[in-house]
Amino acid sequence: QVQLVESGGGLVQPGGSLRLSCAASGIIFSVHPMAWYRQAPGKQLELVARISSGGNTYYADSVKGRFSISRDNAKNTGYLQMNSLKPEYTAVYYCNVPRYGYEYWGQGTQVTVSS
Repeated sequence: QVQLVESGGGLVQPGGSLRLSCAASGIIFSVHPMAWYRQAPGKQLELVARISSGGNTYYADSVKGRFSISRDNAKNTGYLQMNSLKPEYTAVYYCNVPRYGYEYWGQGTQVTVSS
């Protein structure tokens, strides 16, 4: 079955960095786009960044210049490098892979930006 497993979240001070990983199994990862979403307490799910199978990227305005999405198809893994973190980026971050009309999600990883 398809599984997406996120890792790399944690507590970081404002201005710090984190790198999230999303390990995929049960799919041919290289042929599908993938995305990172986040959900802050009391707020709606928000698209953070997306990368196509060909490597084209999209970023939400709020993270442009701070976040970088990438993928290593040989490792079936996607990444989200987050730099210059702000407290308002505190949220649960989810990996997403749309595949043939169905959306697959990871379990989420908590990112807390606080001093």
